[in-house]
Amino acid sequence: MSTLLEIEPDAFERLSQRLLRESGFTKVEVRGKTGDGGIDGVGVLRVNLVSFQVYFQCKRWKGSVGSREIRDFRGALQGRADKGLFITTGTFTAQASDEATRDGAIAIDLIDGERLCDLLKENGLGVTSKMIEHVEINCKRCASHTGFA
Repeated sequence: MSTLLEIEPDAFERLSQRLLRESGFTKVEVRGKTGDGGIDGVGVLRVNLVSFQVYFQCKRWKGSVGSREIRDFRGALQGRADKGLFITTGTFTAQASDEATRDGAIAIDLIDGERLCDLLKENGLGVTSKMIEHVEINCKRCASHTGFA
């Protein structure tokens, strides 16, 4: 996680773009610029016969994203998107989660740092996994019978 916090904001946006492409999105564009109104990019997600235009926002945060940030993002989505996706290296407060799924408002899916790392691992994006076997004998009696005592 610390590596993600150290990369430049535009590099984090491009990593998010690549993750979305690997996850089945098409036409993924990064739009993050000064004055972008809180929208970092857009992509199209096709589910069977239906396509959704999904705008996304990326935040490299150590702490928690609150409901205010979700409301601000939703405001930027009004009249533009079918869905929103908020990606952060941090976590989301309970209020942010409630706000993201509020009835009558554009739905916003949330990807926190833990889920982001899982997705990067699943898609093989900048993550290397190593399996390490650790064997420990817990029974002194068993150890004496096997010649390890």
